[in-house]
Amino acid sequence: MSTGPLMPKATAVWLVDNTSLSFDQIAAFCNLHPLEVKGIADGEVAAGIKGLDPVSANQLTREEIERAEKDSNYRMKLAVSSVRLPEQKRKKGPRYTPLSRRHDRPNAILWLLRNHPELKDAQIMRLVGTTKTTIQQIRDRTHWNTAQLAPMDPVTLGLCSQIDLDFEVARSAKDRPAVAAEEGNQTLLPAEVTTAREEAPASPFGSLTAKKEPEEEEAIDVNTVFAKLKQLKRPRDEDGEE
Repeated sequence: MSTGPLMPKATAVWLVDNTSLSFDQIAAFCNLHPLEVKGIADGEVAAGIKGLDPVSANQLTREEIERAEKDSNYRMKLAVSSVRLPEQKRKKGPRYTPLSRRHDRPNAILWLLRNHPELKDAQIMRLVGTTKTTIQQIRDRTHWNTAQLAPMDPVTLGLCSQIDLDFEVARSAKDRPAVAAEEGNQTLLPAEVTTAREEAPASPFGSLTAKKEPEEEEAIDVNTVFAKLKQLKRPRDEDGEE
């Protein structure tokens, strides 16, 4: 049984406009946030939504609203419907697909093969109402319309419901062996190791070169340098005197 109204925002719009209930009471009944109800009252939220009378929809009684208006701490309860709908049983075998939707089945099959490769052919057949031959042709790219196929979500196409798709995916995940058991004792490296900066490898001659440079700088003599410059200038002076 549902724990809230069928159209919560539309119901909240009607309660804001037609009752003196607090934002917290409306939010609790409609499963909304109090700030969202306040936005509805200010016209910032659900501006284009028409209010739905929960009393006419048999989701709330007039007595329940009056009791909540008198006591701000009271939380309204959803009215229990006297009509009992039978539970739908899952039918075995391929799903029936209307004629107007059958041309979309190859696109849905391609989407399932790409996004959920763990699904078995029998599961795809149940979801979109196709045959194993068609699934194999699309998988092998031997389908007559392969060049024109585009992957499309079967839920969006209306070929199956999101509940049925999630059910089949969950069943495949349950049958699939755990990856950790196959890989053995392999574990992820800790963050300290993966995020640590790599240091440059130390050169075996690093210590020698580091000490050699200062020694070479200290060995340079200023007088020796000027003496060499004078020797270079002497031949030019003698040529000038001759």
